[in-house]
Amino acid sequence: MTLDVITDDLLANVRHGFFTRAGGASSGVFEGLNCGTGSSDQHEIVAINRARVAQKMGLPATALVGVHQVHSADVVTATAPTADKPRADALVTATPGLALSVLTADCQPVLFADHDAGVIGAAHAGWQGALDGVLEQTLTAMESLGADRSRTVAVIGPTISQRNYEVGPEFMDRFLDSDPVSARFFANGAGDRLLFDLPGYGLWRLREAGIGEATWTCHCTYADPARFFSYRRSVHQKEADYGRLIATIRL
Repeated sequence: MTLDVITDDLLANVRHGFFTRAGGASSGVFEGLNCGTGSSDQHEIVAINRARVAQKMGLPATALVGVHQVHSADVVTATAPTADKPRADALVTATPGLALSVLTADCQPVLFADHDAGVIGAAHAGWQGALDGVLEQTLTAMESLGADRSRTVAVIGPTISQRNYEVGPEFMDRFLDSDPVSARFFANGAGDRLLFDLPGYGLWRLREAGIGEATWTCHCTYADPARFFSYRRSVHQKEADYGRLIATIRL
């Protein structure tokens, strides 16, 4: 099966992709293109999947760089291929020949580019990272390499949509404590439950930070099991583990 890669016109000048689960070698609950080295999938199979992604990006597997994601606002600057994965949730680079990558399974994968400056970024932005400022910190790190945020574009890839992201009132309180305007990203659900608009919140944070342009691909990971892995769906289905999607960008 061939790889299924979602791209966006905002990033047309740089090679990039939000990879779905199609075209991978994994089986069982990981069936497809599971790229999560932290999953309980066979490491050899995950390596095959990641090599297929790198090949699609026109690079050797060693050029696919990432981080040990911890739901933080920390950003690292990548300058050379490395197997090391520092604890962080975003990467930036101005070095050609590196494919920045983040893994997700409901959280937001966000790819950034300042085409004129030749600077790119990739962020893993779940609710915690987005609330703590990982998107803004990615823009700041890109600026340290010569980017201009007013010229920078960003695309949020497949993530969980509001209709499938049920949370409790204490969850909303964390956002309201940070900024009461965040109330606009919550809708009423059943009983005391609320529905959180994660991609809407991410877009708002990016625009408030002064980004040139930002968009969401409008793909929901939870709602489409044929194309996407989903942590929340795996919990609801009482599965032992779940696959991780990969998003990449390179100069």
